[in-house]
Amino acid sequence: MPSRESGAPRVLVADDEELIRTGFRLILTSRGIEVIGEAADGVQAVAEAERLRPDVVLMDIRMPNLDGLEAAKHILRLLPECRVLMLTTFDLDRYVYAALAAGASGFLLKDVTAAHLAAAVRLVDTGDALLAPSITRRLVERFATTSATDRAGADHGPAPVATVDRAPAVHRDLAPLTPREREVLSLMGRGLSNAELAEALTLSEATVKTHVARIFAKLALRDRAQAVVIAYETGLVTPGRSAAE
Repeated sequence: MPSRESGAPRVLVADDEELIRTGFRLILTSRGIEVIGEAADGVQAVAEAERLRPDVVLMDIRMPNLDGLEAAKHILRLLPECRVLMLTTFDLDRYVYAALAAGASGFLLKDVTAAHLAAAVRLVDTGDALLAPSITRRLVERFATTSATDRAGADHGPAPVATVDRAPAVHRDLAPLTPREREVLSLMGRGLSNAELAEALTLSEATVKTHVARIFAKLALRDRAQAVVIAYETGLVTPGRSAAE
């Protein structure tokens, strides 16, 4: 993989709107983040990712020829160390769970501020995941709805979009976790940061980080996005409950 300059992530921007690609490029480069390429559709995104081997891909969900979800799956199979940030709008929330299951590390709204965009790219490049509380809440609601539909039986028509063609699920068995680790995972599933976890559990942030690292290791999770997925899939997190419960 090509070397970085000053440790900054190398980014590929994939969006079918040239104005958005140009705007993101200007924002990132002005903040010391190198944009190594652009793609106008999913097919081009996969090809450019394989050629350029970026650290982070900013990926629009809706693109011609191959949508962002499928492109993300292809890229993450080719480049497991790459991070994908999906570009979305509130009216596309039905895709959120499918994108997480495909391996996306988080989501950005297209009206994101310049400072937030740069911070998000740097965050996921460190191996963390970006899950805004508003999107996490919508994910819970959507997953609860689709799960209830699935459990009701397969005779009601095709599965909802959010559950179609999922990537293989991560570990569903939480038995390896201690009670405290299950508590930490539950709160992560509700969107709490390490600092918020520390406050909620009356622990130091260093201790929380240790618990999080052990959860990732025991369940073979890559980042917080996958932790959210398993928290929902195992029923550890259920809708209608606040993080304080």
